[in-house]
Amino acid sequence: MRRGRLRVYLGAAPGVGKTYRMLGEAHRRAERGTDVVVALVETHGRRRTAAMVEGLEVVPRRVVVHRGVELGELDVDAVLARRPEVALVDELAHTNAPGSRHEKRWQDVEDLLAAGIDVISTVNIQHLASLTDVVASITGVRQQETVPDEVVRRADQVELVDMTPEALRRRLAHGNVYAGETVDAALAQWFRPGNLTALRELALLWLADRVDDALEAYRAERGIAATWPARERVVVALTGGPEGETLVRRAARIARRGAGGELLAVHVVRDDGIAGAAPGALAAQRRLVEELGGSFHAVVGDDVADAVLDFARGVNASLLVLGVSRRRRLSVALRPGAGERVIQGSGAMDVHVVTHERAGSRRRRAPRRDPLGRRRRVAGWVLALAGPAALAAVLLATQDLHSLPTELMLFLTLTVVVALVGGLWPAVAGAVVGSLLVNFLFTPPVRTWTVADPENAFALGVFVAVAVAVASVVDLAARRSAQASRARAEAETLSLLAGSVLRGEVGVDAVLARLRETFAVRSVSLLERDDERSPWRCVRSSGAGPCAAPEEGDAEIVVSPRLALALQGRVLAAGDRRVLEAFAAHAATALERERLAADAARAQELEEGNSIRSALLAAVSHDLRTPLATSRAAVSSLLQQDVAFSPEDERALLSTVDEATSRLERLIDDLLDVSRIEADAVRVRLRPASLDEVLPGALAAVPPGAVEVDAPEDLPLVSTDPGLVERALANVVENAVRHAPRGSRVRVSAAVVPAPGGPVVQVRVVDRGPGVPDEDKPAMFRPFQRLGDAPAGAGTGLGLAVARGFLDAVGARVAAEDTPGGGLTMVVDLPLDGAGAPAAAGAGA
Repeated sequence: MRRGRLRVYLGAAPGVGKTYRMLGEAHRRAERGTDVVVALVETHGRRRTAAMVEGLEVVPRRVVVHRGVELGELDVDAVLARRPEVALVDELAHTNAPGSRHEKRWQDVEDLLAAGIDVISTVNIQHLASLTDVVASITGVRQQETVPDEVVRRADQVELVDMTPEALRRRLAHGNVYAGETVDAALAQWFRPGNLTALRELALLWLADRVDDALEAYRAERGIAATWPARERVVVALTGGPEGETLVRRAARIARRGAGGELLAVHVVRDDGIAGAAPGALAAQRRLVEELGGSFHAVVGDDVADAVLDFARGVNASLLVLGVSRRRRLSVALRPGAGERVIQGSGAMDVHVVTHERAGSRRRRAPRRDPLGRRRRVAGWVLALAGPAALAAVLLATQDLHSLPTELMLFLTLTVVVALVGGLWPAVAGAVVGSLLVNFLFTPPVRTWTVADPENAFALGVFVAVAVAVASVVDLAARRSAQASRARAEAETLSLLAGSVLRGEVGVDAVLARLRETFAVRSVSLLERDDERSPWRCVRSSGAGPCAAPEEGDAEIVVSPRLALALQGRVLAAGDRRVLEAFAAHAATALERERLAADAARAQELEEGNSIRSALLAAVSHDLRTPLATSRAAVSSLLQQDVAFSPEDERALLSTVDEATSRLERLIDDLLDVSRIEADAVRVRLRPASLDEVLPGALAAVPPGAVEVDAPEDLPLVSTDPGLVERALANVVENAVRHAPRGSRVRVSAAVVPAPGGPVVQVRVVDRGPGVPDEDKPAMFRPFQRLGDAPAGAGTGLGLAVARGFLDAVGARVAAEDTPGGGLTMVVDLPLDGAGAPAAAGAGA
């Protein structure tokens, strides 16, 4: 069975019309004969959207009762039983009601796709998980419903639904998005022009990244190596020299000229002057690149220019930034450097050369012997063939000045020189040619190939043997030097990677991405299985076309019987496999580190649960025992037969019993309420209610004169459960009275104020007590929290936890603020009747 295809309409902001666009696509497909059903569409009371649903088959929703409220959710089983070709599922980031098949709606969509059903869905940009913090900093509202970015990135098609801020605000003002009574508040809060412009830019940039991924996959599938500068991607080549900071900052400014620009820094690791950078200088440049929003990459390459060009083409760079060479002008003229060769080989790619104060200054090179290259090989062969002839000509012109031993030593010296220049085989050829010339020209009888004297024949043989031995030693030394250089480069690359992994700076995805860049392969896949008989599964991948099993890759490394690494793109040499094994070990370490972090998070949750249970035991053992002991002591005194109490004493003892019993009753009620909240067993009955129904009961338990009330009589009705809100406000007010200084009064006020989701009735409980530090405010609402300034007899610390639970259940909000001049203000927002509990901005299209 084929997997279904997912199409997502991405809204740049709430109300741009993504649901309307989705329904239009459904009608077009239905007209072409496609079997389309509406699995779930939220119209939010919009007439034009509701009209678009007409004519399409609608799958009934599954009704879920949660806290006394009936909710309509996506009926996955019904859609699977119907098995349409295409299903419409609105609001991908929606959180399902408890008791549903999955927690999130996007997980329901995954079930439909796995069954082979194509799905068309919608989501707003502010609901993407990676943008939650950014959207909160822009709009001041943190989204509670999110969808992982990867879910949307994996969609087969993503279409942006956009609109100018001015046009969207006009649509909102005409009542085409929200109800009329909430329009003014929405225009003043979420739908400000600046907010809409920022959200629009976020959507365009996010979609640009997704399009860039698709472009890279297309180029990889078709083997396109040429650069397609579809976006500004700037690569800066770093040597680790002092000019690096100048290059990075210049490249960052170039990348920021256009929206969506990307900065990548590359350092080629090899054993020459350019790569011989101090680790501290290179680390500082890496930190600077990351601070400027770029990424740092180290690659291994025998030739710096080729390695830089290969990397730039691999990332589809539009511009290369290089620094002016630090070599002298004469040196550059005699032998072009890496920068000149990068310019010559860049092709259609632009190269930006940046001058700096170190340009033209002498570079300090570490003493080294270069490995054999093509130029040395050619020079060695020329010297091996032409050198003996030239030496023979010189010796013939001066033959009266020397003898045969001297001539043999000169030809042996020439052979050593050839070995130093060109290696083994040019030296062997030079030795053979030299021995033949010595035999023909200088060994009696001359001008013949015959050697009359056995001593001369022995000397020629020794000459050839010594020449070959010396050439072999020189060639071996040159090869060992090249191997040492490569090993040093590999060690430097792995050292940088290992340090990043051990410090926790990079995860599995970053390790795989670096591995793909280092070896220039198409894709890297990390595979895992439960045991040696289970099938492999891909847990992480980088690049296009991940592998499903190790044998599908062009190169594979088995880290353990349950973990393997597979590469696609080219077959690696034996030397490269050593580095690949080290990368595989680092990937396994990073994966284990991530899983340990997840286990630690779960352990933290269990530890918090244990802390709550320990606090509960402490409350039962102390706070319950204290009123019981007080009550029992008073009752025992009254039951004594040998003591006659006066009426006043009896009333005092009975009052003590009553007070202890009331305290015990409140404590038991709080414990039961916390248990109901933790078990999600609070029954909510929402109805229109006046604040006058709630405040008297909430203030009944406080001493007379301890509270000052300022609540207008003409406040609008709120949609809430009066009983739960009364209990919550009572706990908040009692907490304020308990912490207020003696003789001061707690002020309770109420008023209608604007809020992001619409106007609310805000109740403020103000005290002049010691206040609470900002870092302790979140802990106030957790069970069994008693801060250091809690007065004696302050209870178990359950009051505010119960208040938060009840207010959350009815769709209200409670927060703590500092009172100007000292003290604490508790702010409770109650949703107005008619608006209901306001939906989070962006819930519809």
